[in-house]
Amino acid sequence: MQTIIDFILESVGDLGYFGIFVMMLLESSFIPFPSEIVMIPAGYLAHKGEINFFLAIFFGILGSLSGALINYFLALYFGREILIKYGKYFFFQESTMKKIEAFFTKHGNISTFSGRLIPVVRQYISLPAGIGKMNLPLFCFYTLLGAGIWVIILTTLGYFLGQNEELLKQYLHFIILSILVLVGFGILIYIYKQKKS
Repeated sequence: MQTIIDFILESVGDLGYFGIFVMMLLESSFIPFPSEIVMIPAGYLAHKGEINFFLAIFFGILGSLSGALINYFLALYFGREILIKYGKYFFFQESTMKKIEAFFTKHGNISTFSGRLIPVVRQYISLPAGIGKMNLPLFCFYTLLGAGIWVIILTTLGYFLGQNEELLKQYLHFIILSILVLVGFGILIYIYKQKKS
């Protein structure tokens, strides 16, 4: 586990701001990639003086917006049916789409803000916004606001945990282990559903 943590820290450090941008773009698009694994180490590296704290936040937010726009335009131009048809290759099911659409319908346009703060919803909230042809400047505003809060929290957490390196490593152990368990569990559920259908 320590090797994985060292690899993550080295990767974020080696790839720099471009790496933060790309990984956060992936996190906000169809490919589920945990932002915690990017922005907490980025905050830690900022504490060590290896990268700039504010630039890390800027590129994290910019990556989040870019990934959200990819989903928005995919939904806008290709529609619901195509997303459901090909979404299964990214572990995206119709049931997930229905939940996201219900969340969007219940909360309206502001759900593109609040949804950015909720795991799983965060990755896909742009889809019903695109399908519903939400006003693009408003979509960008709410996305930037929600993503900004999330990125700032994670980066700040990493920065302050950097004062206690052992605490940071313990926290990253927990995050990585949780993610591995959730991904494994998600894959098992997906396989089970495929066998039943």
